[in-house]
Amino acid sequence: MDPNEVLRLVDTIHRDKNIDKSVVFEGIEAALVSAAKKHFGEDEEIEITINREDGSITGTHNGQPLEPDQMTERIGAQMAKQVMIQKIREAERDTLYEEYEEQIGQLVTGVIQRYEGGTGYVALPNTEAILPRGEQIPGETHHVNERIRATVYEVKKLGSRVRVILSRTKPHLVQRLFEQEIPEIAEGVIEIRAIAREPGYRSKIAVWSSDQRIDCVGACVGVRGNRIKNIVDELANERIDIVRYSDDMLVLVPNALQPAEVEEVILCQMLGRAIVLVREDQLSLAIGRRGQNVRLGSKLCGWDIEIMTREELDEQIEQAVVGFASLEGVSDELAERLVGEGFLSYDDLSVIEPDDLMEMGGLTEEQVDQIVTRAEAKAEEAERRAGEQRRIQREQDRLAAQAEKEAEATETAEVAEATEVAEATEATEATETAETAETAEVAEAVEAVEVAEATEVAEATEVAEAAEQPAPSAADDELPSGESGAPGGEDAEAEVARPADPPIGSNGGGEQGEADVSKAMAEQGREPERLSPDASPAEG
Repeated sequence: MDPNEVLRLVDTIHRDKNIDKSVVFEGIEAALVSAAKKHFGEDEEIEITINREDGSITGTHNGQPLEPDQMTERIGAQMAKQVMIQKIREAERDTLYEEYEEQIGQLVTGVIQRYEGGTGYVALPNTEAILPRGEQIPGETHHVNERIRATVYEVKKLGSRVRVILSRTKPHLVQRLFEQEIPEIAEGVIEIRAIAREPGYRSKIAVWSSDQRIDCVGACVGVRGNRIKNIVDELANERIDIVRYSDDMLVLVPNALQPAEVEEVILCQMLGRAIVLVREDQLSLAIGRRGQNVRLGSKLCGWDIEIMTREELDEQIEQAVVGFASLEGVSDELAERLVGEGFLSYDDLSVIEPDDLMEMGGLTEEQVDQIVTRAEAKAEEAERRAGEQRRIQREQDRLAAQAEKEAEATETAEVAEATEVAEATEATEATETAETAETAEVAEAVEAVEVAEATEVAEATEVAEAAEQPAPSAADDELPSGESGAPGGEDAEAEVARPADPPIGSNGGGEQGEADVSKAMAEQGREPERLSPDASPAEG
């Protein structure tokens, strides 16, 4: 092998793969050794070294030096190449693994490439990471080619590859977003002391300022909430509560339970419990929806927080004193001291440290063991009773739900039946209305027929009457005259009043003549002319 070619190859791999040169040299040496053993035998002792400065290769076989031409001729070049490629891939994998292992908990930005079975594959600058369904914010959806921000959760080696697992549900994501959006946190003036998160629903962050002139809560919220708004948008509208941190638990616990108002906090040091007293109207707000507020407050403070009203506390104290005093070996004074330290149930007493109980009551180790054993038995019995009570309650709830379903089914059936009756009544009424309308139409039709018949009869009668009247003849047009040629006297008037007899043998005489006249006029489309009593033949 040409030394210059070896140096050039090492430099190229170093620049392209971002692998240290020493790692590349070791990989080439291992490849050459592996190839030499393949040729000479696995049991042979072979050593090959590459000079880091000039790239020259030297080797020994069972203590005897190998000549460069021997290595060139006898060592399988293809085998060496394969081994070298494998070693380089392993070195590349190790480099990638170390790079992302250092970024665990840090924020990275990538592009969604695809989704398979709910798992998102994200393209990072030099590898492909996965975003499992369990590490996605509930209710959040992403699209292909969408840029997302997440924190590196885990890095694994899989053969020659590196699997990088991202997360958007861990508290680190909220912290890194605050560091990006709020300059005071990035500069170290404001510190995030604690974070409690339920991804997709709510987060609580306790902040503290090293500069008393800077309001840590106000700086995180920003003017009109512009700083916190960007973080909320990135977290799919997740609600974020920012509280002021304090080393004093009597101050931090009320802050952690905001926006509920706290009356008093009682710290039980031996149990790591904080009993918080609130008013009745603040009880549901302090507990939160499904216990979310008190749960996040407990995570933020690191203490077990129990919320109750003062009346509930007094009742529990009274029951605890009576219950502890009933245990054999526990005096009334010891019972009151236990209650004063926050032990309010047999479960609390069953986990007490024996040394603490011995110191409090001046008891021997044997007496303490007996007390703890009795307390555990009482706790198991109380748990059984509570479980039985829960079972009975669940059964009652089931029966109530079943009865409610049956009542709903009955009501639905009644409504359906009433609907059917109403529909049947409406149908009957509609049928009767239709029949009434049909009867009216028939009556109107009958009446119209009768009117038409009466009209026809009347017209026929008129035609008959017209036909019975005699038609005027041509002789009627000649008026009788006197000597002067003018009508005169009564005889003239009589002649005018009486129509002249038609000539014998003419068509206008007799009944046959009248019928012929009427027929002719009907064929011409005219009705027979009628003379009024006042009209004169001359006017006709």
